[in-house]
Amino acid sequence: MKNISLAIELHKRTLEAFSSKLLNDIDLASKILLKNQQNNCKIFWIGNGGSASQANHLSAELTGGMYARKINPFASICLNTDTSFITAWSNDDDYGNIFKRQLMALGNENDTLISLSTSGNSVNIVRAAEYAFKKNISVISLTGESEGDIDQYADINIKVPSNDTQRIQEMHILIGHILCDYIEKNSVN
Repeated sequence: MKNISLAIELHKRTLEAFSSKLLNDIDLASKILLKNQQNNCKIFWIGNGGSASQANHLSAELTGGMYARKINPFASICLNTDTSFITAWSNDDDYGNIFKRQLMALGNENDTLISLSTSGNSVNIVRAAEYAFKKNISVISLTGESEGDIDQYADINIKVPSNDTQRIQEMHILIGHILCDYIEKNSVN
């Protein structure tokens, strides 16, 4: 019981530590994503490990719709779900380039890349963000509070006030749902 109570308490403390800057960053990201959808651009999601699962989940929320089945689904693509490409490319080239390579094939100016990385230092995430940044693809990063390599390439860094992987991932799914909710409720789709 003690471990359960502690986990819930740590979750609450992380949530209570959200600053007005963090809330403002979430709001700015929501507006970028809504504009993206209004201009028929794509949203790409990436992550590794648990963050990969969350990226997949959040991408599916937009394509399928959280509340209603949209007549026109959102163009939301999770790049870490293509196992054939990921395993072939990382075997033949470099795992650090898997997301960058996919963006080279699928991304266009004014699309958006959303990266989920607790550290903000994963090489494949940073390289994708660097490529996107140079190609005028908006970059929204969701990380923990520590400075990460991705920070220099993100248009918006949404930094969860924690260095604990579990707490960061819990907040990433909350923030991701807020972003998806905003897009769906404010879209004229």
